Order: sequence, then C-alpha cells, then structure tokens
Amino acid sequence: MNKQTVLVAAGLGLAQLTFSQLAKAQNQDSVQLKDVVISATKNDQKQSQTGKVVTIISREVLDRSNGKSLPELISEQAGIIVAGSSSNPGLNKSVFFRGAGSAYAVVLIDGIVQNDPSGNGGAFDLRLLSIDQIDHIEILRGGQSTIYGSDAVAGVINIITKKGGPKGNTIYGVASAGSYETYKGTIGLNGGVEGFSYNINYTHAKTNGISEAANPAGNTTTFDKDGFKTDALNANFEIKLDNHFSINPFVRYYYGNYSFDGGAFADANNYSILKNFAAGTNARYEFATGKVTLNYSYEGTRNDAQSQYPSITEGRVSLLDLFYNQKLGNKLDLLVGIDNRVMKLSSANNKPETNIFAAYGSLFLHDFSIFNLEVGGRYNKHEQYGENYTYSITPSINIIKEIKLFGTVSTAFKIPTLNMLFGQFGANLALKPEKSQNYEAGVNFSFADDKFSLRAAAYKRDLTDAIIYAFPNGYINQISQKTKGFELEPAVKLGKFNINGYYAYVEGNEFNFVDNAIADYLFRRPKHTFGLTAGVQATNDLFISANYRYFGTRTDGNFTTYTVDNLPAYKLLGAYAEYALAKKRIKLFFDAKNILNEKYNEIIGYNSLGFNFNTGVIFNIH
Repeated sequence: MNKQTVLVAAGLGLAQLTFSQLAKAQNQDSVQLKDVVISATKNDQKQSQTGKVVTIISREVLDRSNGKSLPELISEQAGIIVAGSSSNPGLNKSVFFRGAGSAYAVVLIDGIVQNDPSGNGGAFDLRLLSIDQIDHIEILRGGQSTIYGSDAVAGVINIITKKGGPKGNTIYGVASAGSYETYKGTIGLNGGVEGFSYNINYTHAKTNGISEAANPAGNTTTFDKDGFKTDALNANFEIKLDNHFSINPFVRYYYGNYSFDGGAFADANNYSILKNFAAGTNARYEFATGKVTLNYSYEGTRNDAQSQYPSITEGRVSLLDLFYNQKLGNKLDLLVGIDNRVMKLSSANNKPETNIFAAYGSLFLHDFSIFNLEVGGRYNKHEQYGENYTYSITPSINIIKEIKLFGTVSTAFKIPTLNMLFGQFGANLALKPEKSQNYEAGVNFSFADDKFSLRAAAYKRDLTDAIIYAFPNGYINQISQKTKGFELEPAVKLGKFNINGYYAYVEGNEFNFVDNAIADYLFRRPKHTFGLTAGVQATNDLFISANYRYFGTRTDGNFTTYTVDNLPAYKLLGAYAEYALAKKRIKLFFDAKNILNEKYNEIIGYNSLGFNFNTGVIFNIH
C-alpha cells in the first residue's frame, strides 16, 4: 500500500468518525464568543459591543496547537500572511497583515507594546514566544494607532500569557519531538495564595531543520541543514495589596542560536546569537466607576550575526503607558491616557536615541438602544519630525440580536526607525512619519445561539509618505500606496462538532526593489487565500481535527536574476489528534502538517517544509 493510499484511507476514516459523531451530537453549554471581554481595546469591551473586527484565539485552541509555532498559528487567521511560517523554523518571520508590509502591525504582550528598535522595521520577532506560554490571543484588524500609536497601521496582535491560579500550586509542561530531529520541552510552575499568584516557566527547543536556502537547478552539491537551539524563561506575578490595588511585575529572557545561509540559493555556514530581555510591570487601581492602569516595560534585543559580513545590532526601548477609564453612567465610558517611548540603537557608534510622547482619549457609547459608537483621537510629538495626529470613529448597529452592522474610519501612522534616521546606510533625518487613511465596513450574522455565524468585512487603506530605500540616495518618503480587500469568516458549532473557515482577498500596489518603482502587486501576498478547520470531540477523551489552507499565486523578487517572478499556488493539509488521560491531567497529541507533501516555495530561493509532524505529551499536576 503506497503512501497516498494510506493518506486517503486515513482521511476517509476521519471523515466517517466525524460525521458519525455529528449525528449523535447533543447541544452543550459554551461561552458565547460575543460575551468575551476584549482587553486590547483598553475599554474592556464585549465583542458584541464593539464595531472593531476582532478575532479571539482561545485557550482551548492554543492547548491544541502545541505541535505548531506561534508564526504557524497566526498564519492560519484570515487576512494574515506570515512569510516563512512553513519554511525552515529558524528563518526570520515577516507578518503581512491585510496586505500591509511586514512592520505595519503591532504585537502586544499582556497589552504592552513590543518593539525591536535594532531592526530596520522595528517589528517584534514572533519566534520569541512559545505556544505553551500563551493563554489566549486577541487580534484587532484595521488601523489602531489612536490607542497604540506607531506601527498599528493594519492591526494589533495582543498575546495574553498564562497567569497563576488563586490557590495551591500546579506543575505543568509539554514534551514533544518530531521531524527534522525537532525537540521541545517546557516545564512550569504556577499557583498562589491569598493576595499573591505567580507563573514561572522555562522552554528549551532545538531542531536540525532543513537547508534554509533552496538548491538551484543543476547544482549537485548538497546544502547543509540550518537548525537552532533556543532557551526561554518567563515569569509573571500578581500582588494584590488590597481589593482595589494590584501590581503585576514580569520578566522574560530569550536566547537563540540560529544557523542561516547566505541568501537565496546560497549555502553558507553562518550563525547568529539572538538575545532578548524584557522586564516591567502592570499596575491597576480600581474603584466603583473606573480604574487607573500603569504599564511600564524595558526591552533590549541583541543580534550577533556571523557571516561574510558580520554585524551586531542592539536596541533598547523603554515604554510608559498610563491611562484612566471612567464610567459616565451605564452607557458611556471615557478613556484618557499618555504614552512615552524612548528608543536607543546601542550597537551604533553614536548610540542614537529618539523619543515619542503621546496623549490619547476616546469616548465609548454602548448599548444605546441598538447603537454603539467609539470616537477617539491621539496627539504625538516626536523628537525628530515633530507633531502628528490620528483619529478613529467606529460605529456599530445591532439591527436585531442576530445581525450587526459595523464600520470604522480612522488614520494611523508609522514613525521612521532609528536605522532610517541615524543608521550607516542612507540615513535621513528629514523623514516624516508614514500615514494611512483607513476605511472598513462589514456585517456579522449569528443564529441559533451562535451555532451558525458569518462575518464579512471589507477594507481600504491609503498610505502616504511611505518610507523606501532609494538606491543610492538612501531613505526617502514615497508618494503613496493603496490596498483594498475583504474577508469572509463562517463558523458552525453543532454539539461536539465545529467548523471554522475563511476566505480573504487583497490587492494593492507598493514600491519594490526589483523594479525600483511602484508596481501593481504585493510581494509574497497572494490575492486569494482560503482556510477550513473541522474538529470533533469524538469521545470524552479523544479530540480530532483537520485543517486545509490554500494560498493563491503571488509575486516575489528574484534577487539572483533581478526579475519579478510568479510563484504558483499551493495547498497545505494538516491533522491533529489528542487523547486525555488521568482525568485530563495528561494529554497525548499528534500534529501532522503538509500531509500531502506539497512542494512549494513561500519565498524565492528558500526551502519550505515537506510532510512533517510533532508528537508529545501535555501534563498538569495539581
């Protein structure tokens, strides 16, 4: 029996089990997604009350994603492409959010903005967090600069880490192994007593990987594998001084040793040592009708890359965010805050530094008959370019309980990075911030107590003063870029059976370094993407799911031939199974990806993973 026959038989068996359980499924109680509170809005809104397009990746989904990396999980969401997510695990990952470039989305950890001033784009590296350190994820689509400032042009990803429990102690962990000699182990301890809770975990991971660079046609030399070893320590605490006041300090440390190649189609024995340290605190004082929140964080990143052109990049950022929430009656909430960020490029000889200060506010009218409205604005003052402003207007109308109309008109911006302002190559102190005008509208249908739902959203984004590197003159502000698209997200929940899907379309123009001009296509972002995940709780202890994703044709720059090449469409099929033991304190899992062994390239000149799997055990000991 050949491999394809086995796969078809396994697929038919899974389908038979799925539909037999669907026929037996009975209705069960569940938390309605629309009632989940969204902390990323800083207003603690229910999803049913906001016109923002929000996706919540729940704790349940994350617990069933231990065979994936965070970039792989994020790339399964509508409108998000993570270039390199299914390539060699150590390859840098670029998040393309609703067609925007790879540094136009903000990553938060527990509501605190993350940034890497040492990089050209300043984007947070998603490789720094393991799935098993995360409780849930909130994804806000569209421009969010009014609340979160620079870089929140296309969206926000808020990663909520696991916290300690109210009583007792729990030892928990994950041990897994898989293809390409991949191993990962996490061990953690959490718990608490009255007035104090904690969560501490350590993760070690390694893989031999595959060759990062693809072997060019006609070359018979075998390329070496490019693996990595990583270690991560995360700790957070909650200290309740009384019923109103709590302090939540945290510390994170990450070390990674990555092998990498010399570029597209170029083998090399290069390596980089990546170190990231972050520490800070969240503090809250709550009273009857409001609360005051203080977020402070310090983050330092150092990347020592040893190659033909060795380099050391090191950056530091300090962030202070203080905001105040006040209820003005039962239907009106006020948010006001100030935000100050100091960024430093420590690896440069002159150690350049910049500062941006902001004041922001919003009014949130909710549950006013069938109407909700959020109106906000932000003032920014940057040490180099001066002042700029943003605003956001987000109405929604619950026509009936089952149908909600929503929309947003907003502006957003991205400041020039320290490398653009002060770096060794093409620096330009006269750069202005990139600015965008954003429009969004959609409808959400929800029937039969949320058992059947469909969200449809369309968007348009006009970006002006986009910063490009115009060789040989250096960084300049370009005229404009335009992007538009839409997303459809259906979901079905019937007893023990659920299906979630999406279709996303995007088109736009942007400057590319091959043509040295604005072109009517977006590198590495297909116009059409489609995804479908089906899962069934087959028995009380057995859960099974399958995942299918389709990525349409797209363009990429071939910097070997200096041409713009078309990459063919590809599809990925995955499956997951989990079996619980010892009253669900122990779970065995098996996660298979690219079951059809699809041959494709996410990025020209770089390999992608063939059929691969991870299997392991998850445990919780109270």
